[in-house]
Amino acid sequence: MQPASSTSLSLRDALLTLAVMVVWGTNFVIIRIGVEHFPPLFFATLRFAFALVPAVFFLKRPAVSWGKLAAYGVLIGAGQFGLLFIAIKGFITPGLASLVVQAQSFFTILLAASLTRERVQPFQFAGLFLAAIGIGVILWHTDGATTPLGIALVLAAALCWAGGNIVVRSTPGVDMLAYVVWASLFSVPPLLMLSWLTEGLPAIREGLATAPLGAWAAALWQAVGNVMFGYAMWGWLLSRYTAATVAPTALLVPIFGMGAAAVWLGEPLPLWKFAAAGLVLSGLCINILWPRFAAIRAARHPPSS
Repeated sequence: MQPASSTSLSLRDALLTLAVMVVWGTNFVIIRIGVEHFPPLFFATLRFAFALVPAVFFLKRPAVSWGKLAAYGVLIGAGQFGLLFIAIKGFITPGLASLVVQAQSFFTILLAASLTRERVQPFQFAGLFLAAIGIGVILWHTDGATTPLGIALVLAAALCWAGGNIVVRSTPGVDMLAYVVWASLFSVPPLLMLSWLTEGLPAIREGLATAPLGAWAAALWQAVGNVMFGYAMWGWLLSRYTAATVAPTALLVPIFGMGAAAVWLGEPLPLWKFAAAGLVLSGLCINILWPRFAAIRAARHPPSS
């Protein structure tokens, strides 16, 4: 059995990691398919309903308080995915959404600094600066497919995701698959209520009556692919390897997201998108990889006594 502190992915586990990134990256295209036939908030409701049932009857409730499960469920359900689905409905392209939502990494750092008084390091400011320039490039090139409102919605979704990260960090070592499933108890009700209030029963009925099989498959994939496979494999990999080994692979998500949108939806990839992606991913690289490089350098050049 491979030790939990291993720093080198085996070939099998590297392929599993790649599979998770493919699923998470291409999911932005799947979301677009779903919101074309269902109202976005109702589609988000289906996502969490399918994640909840029947898995909740087979997974033991994680050892966390109901309050934390509720906080995570509302932040990730009504917050992250509710806002993201609305944005992808017609305010931002799926490829750019997969890139902009990575701002959650920096929001997590800033929230941790303000809530738990963690010190923000200079390299983290540098990474945030590069990513902010990248998002500025996207704002400069907004058009009918990507709007300032869409970018704002995805940034708000990223902020909610960061809030969910802070909640999870307060309960380290928890089974993330069980955590996500049980937290869905608190995602479904607010999403359904918001859908009913803002999208209306006629739109919900029409979606249920006219959605093709592909749209239902998209909703099911949200639960099976992203939760059952994605979170389960991600948690399993984190239990076998150091976070510094696994976490950088998340940089592949927007690459697969933009690539899938270009191939399946014909989303154009002009040079400015590559420039924006390069800036945002460079910021993420600095944020994720700098501590690892610093630790390696310190080990090779220990301070003289």
